[in-house]
Amino acid sequence: MIEYSQALLLITTTLVALSTIAYLGAFFAVRMSARTARAAAAAATEPAGTVIINAGDGDRTVAVTGGIRHAPVKRFTVTWWAAKSTQLSLVLLTGSLITRTIATGHMPFSNHYEFAISFAWGMILAQVYFEWRYRVRTVSIIVLPVILAMLIYASTLSYQPSPLMPALQNSPLLTLHVLTASIGYGAAVVSFAAAVMYLLSPYVKWKGWPRPEVLDDLGYKATVVTFPMLTLMLILGALWANVAWGRYWGWDPKETAALVTWLIYGAYLHARVTRSWRGSRSAWLLILGFVAVIFTYLGNLFFGGLHSYA
Repeated sequence: MIEYSQALLLITTTLVALSTIAYLGAFFAVRMSARTARAAAAAATEPAGTVIINAGDGDRTVAVTGGIRHAPVKRFTVTWWAAKSTQLSLVLLTGSLITRTIATGHMPFSNHYEFAISFAWGMILAQVYFEWRYRVRTVSIIVLPVILAMLIYASTLSYQPSPLMPALQNSPLLTLHVLTASIGYGAAVVSFAAAVMYLLSPYVKWKGWPRPEVLDDLGYKATVVTFPMLTLMLILGALWANVAWGRYWGWDPKETAALVTWLIYGAYLHARVTRSWRGSRSAWLLILGFVAVIFTYLGNLFFGGLHSYA
């Protein structure tokens, strides 16, 4: 069963790589159809605060701050196939995780390799959701390379299961703790991509590049997912730590890094809501937050601690 899980993971990595190449090729090619030009012209007359997206059965309006009109995406284009490939990769990676769970007898959240795959799963889930929900597909040129890098990194780690340490055995709290972390960190990559693209907006002259206000809003909406997930992650982690180690909090390096990450995203939301922070300052906070996410994941490799297994 482990071999089947690895085969699904290999196919997933291949599909993500193909999607990455397709998106980069499509967005870096200097093409602008007449339909795109008409959609851009129509955006100027669309009331602020709305986005028109395609839901599969016609356009529907969704309230988004500083909105822009997005024309329905044509089927069977390069980006359409790339989006479908990304969706398929989510299904296959989910299958890989389920297969590994069956093979090992526990959820795949118990070592550094397994969390790398879970982290990648959370990022793909966020990519698929936000792409479907808001149709700002251009962020894929940043999100997908990050996902691909995580999958390639996971392929360098040992995938062979190892005996569970006592603290990791039979703990639903641990499962929920890591699941909320995967979803929260996954959404963080979308806000990171939106922030990077926002900062690049003054230097990019493509007509297909999303408006800065749309990118700013997308980063905010992704953070609205990240922050509550990280809050649940910390609460569930503390409850699990009390069961496993006899204390709720011990200032372990990974715990401390996770708390700092939570504070950064909390500061972003607080500044945006109470002080109307938008623009470059907000974008840099989101980038700092994602750097903290990566440090939280990799930091224990250098600083050890009770989370050294992950």
